[in-house]
Amino acid sequence: MTNHVTIAEMGPRDGLQNEKRPINVATKIALVDRLSGCGLPFVEAGAFVSPKWVPQMAGSAGVMAGITRREGTKYPVLTPNMKGYDAAKEAGAEIVAVFGAASESFSQKNTNCSIAEGFERFAPILEAAKVDGIQVRGYVSCVLGCPYEGDVPVAKVVEVSKRLYDMGCYEISLGDTIGVGTPGKARAMLRSVASEVPMAALACHFHDTYGQALANLFACLEEGVRVIDSSVSGLGGCPYANGATGNVATEDVIYMLEGLGMTTGVDLAKLMDVSRWISSELGREIGARVTKARTN
Repeated sequence: MTNHVTIAEMGPRDGLQNEKRPINVATKIALVDRLSGCGLPFVEAGAFVSPKWVPQMAGSAGVMAGITRREGTKYPVLTPNMKGYDAAKEAGAEIVAVFGAASESFSQKNTNCSIAEGFERFAPILEAAKVDGIQVRGYVSCVLGCPYEGDVPVAKVVEVSKRLYDMGCYEISLGDTIGVGTPGKARAMLRSVASEVPMAALACHFHDTYGQALANLFACLEEGVRVIDSSVSGLGGCPYANGATGNVATEDVIYMLEGLGMTTGVDLAKLMDVSRWISSELGREIGARVTKARTN
């Protein structure tokens, strides 16, 4: 089994979307470019969503127009519907992402539609993307717990993941949106999903609310997952999940992986510099333990 792990950097989208301080397009462009400059192969650059609902994602077309696209780096964007897809295509996106949930209540709160209605929205995106030669990544929220329903049946996670994969998503990102998972539950969930979706098409997207994200990732690495979503300096949270912290910090993930003898192709020292810079820009504390430990 390969020792290389692909890091999918979520900072510019999942990380920034919940920041309270307004962030201008120039800062977003600089963040994306600095991250790609660290050797990250996947930097989620923005989201073509209504600025009414997600104000921090306004200007994503400007971000896509302003970034310097590095060879070897992909710049996906989130697209909840055909309007978003068309705007992303116009902006030159080569990968778009759709987002569903394994929890009915969370789906209603997050996207104002049921799980079934969500799939109806995804279908035309996937059909258009196939014609346009654009890849589609699928996100599944609440795979290890829901802020409204509590425990989420693993069978539902499998069902939603398999349906997204069968519809044409090249990769399914399994999200512990509120960070309540523990290693045993994460392992069992991944095994169940991998029984219906190839492991090579799965990614883990774990938030660190309870401090379990690295342990959960280690358990999933042992099962064979080789794509990890993370966010520089642990930026982020969830507007629909009170108390949820950001995605696990990219620096902490890479430090763990390097300690395991695994490779990512990412320059950790450069990434820590980006972490310090964006934390300063946002007026917040550094959220990565590794960067904190190495910052005087």
